[in-house]
Amino acid sequence: QVQLVESGGGLVQAGGSLRLSCPVSGSFLSIDTMGWYRQAPGKQRELVATISRGGFTNYDDSVKGRFTISRDNAKSTVYLQMNSLKPEDTAVYYCNAWVTSKLYWGQGTQVTVSS
Repeated sequence: QVQLVESGGGLVQAGGSLRLSCPVSGSFLSIDTMGWYRQAPGKQRELVATISRGGFTNYDDSVKGRFTISRDNAKSTVYLQMNSLKPEDTAVYYCNAWVTSKLYWGQGTQVTVSS
């Protein structure tokens, strides 16, 4: 069974940095696009960034220049480096991945940015 487990969340002051990780485990043939999404209290889940198997990236305008998505295909892991964090970045962050043509989600990790 395929599983995604996020790690790296926590409490940080505004201007600080965090790095999220999300390895994909289980039995599978291939992983295509991987991504990070977030959901703040009372809001819908929204896209943060995605990365294709070949390394093409896409970012929401609100995080461009501050966040960097990357992946290690050998480790089946996607990362999100978050710099210059703002209080409005506070949310539960979820990773997802298209694994053998099926979409899987992690359980989420809390990121809290204090002002």
